[in-house]
This record gives sequence, structure tokens and C-alpha cells, in this order.
Amino acid sequence: MAVGAIRPGGRTARVRAAVLRAAGDALVEHGFDRLDLADVARRAEVGKTTVYRRWGTAAGLVADLLTDMAEQSLPRADTGSLTEDLRANARLVQRTLVDPRQGALFRAVIVAATCDPRAAEALHHFYAVRIAEWAPCVEQAVRRAELPPGTDAAEVIRAVSAPLYYRLLVSGDPIDEATADRAAEAAAAAAHAGVYTPASGPN
Repeated sequence: MAVGAIRPGGRTARVRAAVLRAAGDALVEHGFDRLDLADVARRAEVGKTTVYRRWGTAAGLVADLLTDMAEQSLPRADTGSLTEDLRANARLVQRTLVDPRQGALFRAVIVAATCDPRAAEALHHFYAVRIAEWAPCVEQAVRRAELPPGTDAAEVIRAVSAPLYYRLLVSGDPIDEATADRAAEAAAAAAHAGVYTPASGPN
């Protein structure tokens, strides 16, 4: 169970929502290095003791923030077409990364993960959950004989978002819908060609 995740509408849920919103604001404004639990408590208008007892560290806050983001994420598409499903996935990632708040928040979280093991573990779990959510669209394409047997569903999903994160973190190039669609189409084409099957790996 996520930290503080008790019945919707309860005091614990309200406190968690306020603290995570405040933590997100602080991350966007100052980054992980300056994320301070006392400042988060002040922003959320809750007691410092509550924040320190429930989350303990800045990394603990980041971990729960990622859990909350996973909980709020939209469910995967199911269009009956691999390319269309992957395009929906790519556009979801694209909208998230270009959002003024969410894009900045992802940058801050990724920076946190490079220097804090707990934040890194939380980030890895977040993406594992998202990949597991979308992998069935590839598995269904295999069952429809649209893709070769043995296609690695997780690798296909990773291939969709990787070019978008490269632009966010490395090149700084625009992340628009055309870029998202191209990433989805490239991943679909590679999957159709058998790139993500065991037979395509090194001997």
C-alpha cells in the first residue's frame, strides 16, 4: 500500500495529497538538492512532525510522489492495432513531458534518482508499473499474429518512450506529437521486423 493511502476523503488521504502537492511544487521550484521537509510541511500547512514521521526523508517524499503519479496515470489504450496503441502510449508520454509542471517534475525526480538509491528504486518501480500496464497491447498483437512469437513486450514499450526522454534530458529538441508518433511507428516497425525476439539477439 502506498504511504498514507487510506480511504479516499479521509484525513490521512487529504494530508497526503496536500504534502505531495507541496513536495511537487518545491521540486519544480528548487530541485531535489534543496527539497526540505520543513518547507514542504509549511507549504502544505501541516505539522512538521507529521511529515517527518510519515515520510522521513526527501527521498521518501519523492518515492511516494512517484507512487501517486502512477496511481493518477491514465489507463492504457486498447484500439486493436499495435501501432495505434503504441501511438497512444507515446502521446501520453509526450503530453506529460511538455506539461510545464509535470515535465519539470520529471526532470527533478530523475536528478534525484541519480544521487539517491531510494529515489532511484522508486523511479525504477514507477517505470516497471507503467511498462507492465502497456505491455499487454504488444502481447495481444502477438496473439493476433501481428507480431512474431516471442516478441519482448517490455522492450517494445521501452523503445516507444526512449526517444522522447532523450529529447527531454539530452538533446533539448522539441517533443511534439509528430515526434511521439514517429517514435511509436519506429517501435512498431522494429517489432514487426522481429527485432525484439530472442532470435534477433547475439549468438
